[in-house]
Amino acid sequence: MINVDKRVKDAIQNFWLVRNRQAQNQGTRTGQRDSGLRTAVTGGKHLVGFVELCKDILISAGLPSANVFWKKGLDLPGFYRPEKNWDLLAVIDGHLLAVLEFKAQVGPSFGNNFNNRTEEAIGNATDLWAAYREGAYATSQRPWLGFAFILEDCPKSRSSVRVKETHFNVFPEFNEASYAKRYEILLTKLLRERLYDGVSLLLTTKTGGIKGEYSCPSEELSFIAFARSLYTHALAYSQFKKDKR
Repeated sequence: MINVDKRVKDAIQNFWLVRNRQAQNQGTRTGQRDSGLRTAVTGGKHLVGFVELCKDILISAGLPSANVFWKKGLDLPGFYRPEKNWDLLAVIDGHLLAVLEFKAQVGPSFGNNFNNRTEEAIGNATDLWAAYREGAYATSQRPWLGFAFILEDCPKSRSSVRVKETHFNVFPEFNEASYAKRYEILLTKLLRERLYDGVSLLLTTKTGGIKGEYSCPSEELSFIAFARSLYTHALAYSQFKKDKR
């Protein structure tokens, strides 16, 4: 398989370079900036390194490049909504093989964004599996669903956060958990509850990220494990198709 670790470092570096460039360019171009840090993300492309990496993983597993969609043709029907645009799809011979979503969050506002990202991650998976159950994807076997998340590693994301227990107690793992820890808990539960087949959480600082540096809270949430699962799923389908010829 391709050198995943090097490609992840390149993608992390690209993430920060694109964010910084877009934040600078938009103010120069328009004379005004989007509120907050939306300036850096409204231009898009900050996660394209991860999309391209997963595209190449699927192709290296034997899928034709024409069946891997990452620039267009990314919409899938939902159950609770008409459709959703994903970040990367693999559709071959009328079968939905893989579906991937990539998200990121940087400071300074982690509180509201954490709740939004949590609801998105749970809702997207719930919607897709309900649509799959109801036959929205023709005769496809269960597709591989992946979710990768990049989080800024900084004092605010690492600081403990108090919980509100007005009427009932929260689960103990959330007590005094930082936002970085909350994301670790979230993604681990998404994987173990099988809402996703592969998840990854990468932590990166602004200064280290420019050099491609990152960390991961556990092997279970590493991008290597994420990539291995995706590659194995695609390879199994490619081998099956080859054996049928």
